[in-house]
Amino acid sequence: MGALVTGLAGTPEGHRLAIALAIAAAFLHALFGALQKGRDDPWLARAAIDACYGLIALPFALFAVPWPTLAQVPIFVGAFFIHAGYKIAQAMTYDRAPYTVVYPIVRGTGPVFTVIFAGMVFGEAFRPLQWLGLGLLVAGIFGLSVAALARMERPMVLAPALGLALVTGGFVAAYTTYDAWGIRQTLDPFTFLAWFFVVDSVFIPAITWRRWRGVEAARLKGLAARGVFGALVAFASFGSVMIATRLDHVSLAAALRETSTVFAALIGWAVLGEKVGSLRAALMGLIAAGAVVMELGG
Repeated sequence: MGALVTGLAGTPEGHRLAIALAIAAAFLHALFGALQKGRDDPWLARAAIDACYGLIALPFALFAVPWPTLAQVPIFVGAFFIHAGYKIAQAMTYDRAPYTVVYPIVRGTGPVFTVIFAGMVFGEAFRPLQWLGLGLLVAGIFGLSVAALARMERPMVLAPALGLALVTGGFVAAYTTYDAWGIRQTLDPFTFLAWFFVVDSVFIPAITWRRWRGVEAARLKGLAARGVFGALVAFASFGSVMIATRLDHVSLAAALRETSTVFAALIGWAVLGEKVGSLRAALMGLIAAGAVVMELGG
């Protein structure tokens, strides 16, 4: 499977597959965010998900893929610290504001920084029409957040959460670029993915162990179920976007993934009981139009 991915990299077929994987990752990432936000403690929810995907990934890392070389170990150490910072910022953000307010800011900031980082690391450059598409996409994403803020009685109370959301968006760009570089350093991309999930699963369960004290059995059962389901979503979401960055340009895959805000708004409406309305529907259309323009511009 790894040889198939590397063989498709840089080909027209690989490009088309990368686009499909990035869009799939968008939906799955929005679903993952809703699972963490949900109606429970986002720290416990994230800890349950991380613990589950680490346990599931471990046998694959040990027995199904080539082991990383000693020289590749620092790559996973770097990924551990970048993702740890991202998770802390994300959980703090979700603690302080509604999902539909902060999620668009996080995801809207990410692609702009990723385009810059990918240009520095991989020498990628957007064409003028692609920049226009990115502008439309980001405008629609931030518009969703502004629309959510406008419905609140005291929006300025959320200023610290909005700042945290911007920081989280910076971490999104950092880990997207770093992981896209990391997956290129292993001969088999699935070596990186399997060992990444093992390494990444340790941090949040380790720092949240005190929060598990006194959690009733019924709640534990629900968190365990969410953990298993969230782990499967994480495999599909992160795996899809990482394979997309291995097949094609990092910046394009990262930007298309941020159409996740459209799916997040729909999930917020369908699952969390949040309203959509005509304005938000129009903004979601703007995001979709931006994604189309970006693809046509390439």
